[in-house]
Amino acid sequence: MIWDPRHECIDREQMRKLQLQRLKETLNLVYHRVPFYRELFDGHGVRPGDLRSLEDIGKFPFTTKLALRDNYPYGLFAVPMKDVVRLHASSGTTGKPIVVGYTKRDLDTWADLIARIVTLAGVTDEDVAQITFGYGLFTGAFGLHYGLERVGAAIVPSSVGNTEKQILIMKDFGTTVLVGTPSYALHLAEAAGRMGIGPGDLKLRVGLFGAEAWSENMRAELERAWGIKATDNYGLSEVMGPGVSGECIEARGMHINEDHFLVEVIDPETGEPKGPGEEGELVITTLTKEAFPVVRYRTRDITALNYEPCACGRTLARMRKVTGRTDDMLIISGVNVFPSQIESVLMEIGGIAPHYQIVVGKKGYLDVLEVRVELTEQAFTGSFRDLEALEERIRSRLQGVLSIGAKVRLMEPFSIERSEGKAKRVVDNRPK
Repeated sequence: MIWDPRHECIDREQMRKLQLQRLKETLNLVYHRVPFYRELFDGHGVRPGDLRSLEDIGKFPFTTKLALRDNYPYGLFAVPMKDVVRLHASSGTTGKPIVVGYTKRDLDTWADLIARIVTLAGVTDEDVAQITFGYGLFTGAFGLHYGLERVGAAIVPSSVGNTEKQILIMKDFGTTVLVGTPSYALHLAEAAGRMGIGPGDLKLRVGLFGAEAWSENMRAELERAWGIKATDNYGLSEVMGPGVSGECIEARGMHINEDHFLVEVIDPETGEPKGPGEEGELVITTLTKEAFPVVRYRTRDITALNYEPCACGRTLARMRKVTGRTDDMLIISGVNVFPSQIESVLMEIGGIAPHYQIVVGKKGYLDVLEVRVELTEQAFTGSFRDLEALEERIRSRLQGVLSIGAKVRLMEPFSIERSEGKAKRVVDNRPK
């Protein structure tokens, strides 16, 4: 089944014409409604009228996460606040989040794009979908919620946590679709095994997983553990949330909703375009966003594009699973975490030396974040009560900034290894 055959199976030349028309509208929108873009374009000597073909997008400057942060909270909105009906946010490189807005039409578009993504994976109006993403400012839960609702599936908004209860809900409610991060899905499978519940006791058949990178080996483990078809989907808050692309049952790349997003792959060092099949950094321009349009947004995600028609019948370009990033952002249990966020917290707390290490690992299938903090000689008093209070203060501040829990380990003075070159702040021990 195909949700929107008119656009998902469109002739490529017709798609390019539609993209060009919408791209011209977007460039005019941001130039006349968003002061940042007007100044950016003028500073690079380009105007919307300079775009005559899709290839001309290369004349226009990139948008970076720094620009989104510097215009916190509403500086990049292209509509007045009276037209904004929803706000979401994602982590920025400092304590300030990236705030994104949606008009009523944006929300309608979003739901429709998710409807495409879940239909790609085989979801229908006969399914019961359990969403284990955390509801809140994060776009994942609400994005999948309204798209699944659009196709007619029954929604179980169980959110994250309460693992045993999640499994009982799956069993009692007859859940057929599991939505969440792949690592949490594997954690749930482990817990289900301890409870004596296996795939044969449940009705699960489809997994819609995203918000973190995962391997083909992990797909095989998910499908074995749950007896499901596990599919990947991709999105980011800065351009919409989930709904940018998703896998069909062929699982040979994620179909990109090209009528709503113009995608490029560039050399991350030079900014020059890469050809089909060539690996590089994904760049996205929104084509239909009203409240928060972005032009040539550098995602920092590494992928490659395939423009060949898929065996499923869709003609939309496909993007390969993201294999890495060009910046230092960590994705921990689906949450974006920047080392600079952690550093900013530590530097505000007295008694801490400017030496720390971030260690990421796995406990079972769940990501675990540990921050090792070196004390100053003055703070190393030997008083257990003082150390315990300092540890709790650090943990609480990190929780407030990162929105996830971190284990804090206080280290003796001079115990963290020094480097003559660039300090190795992050140790990622998770299996690749």
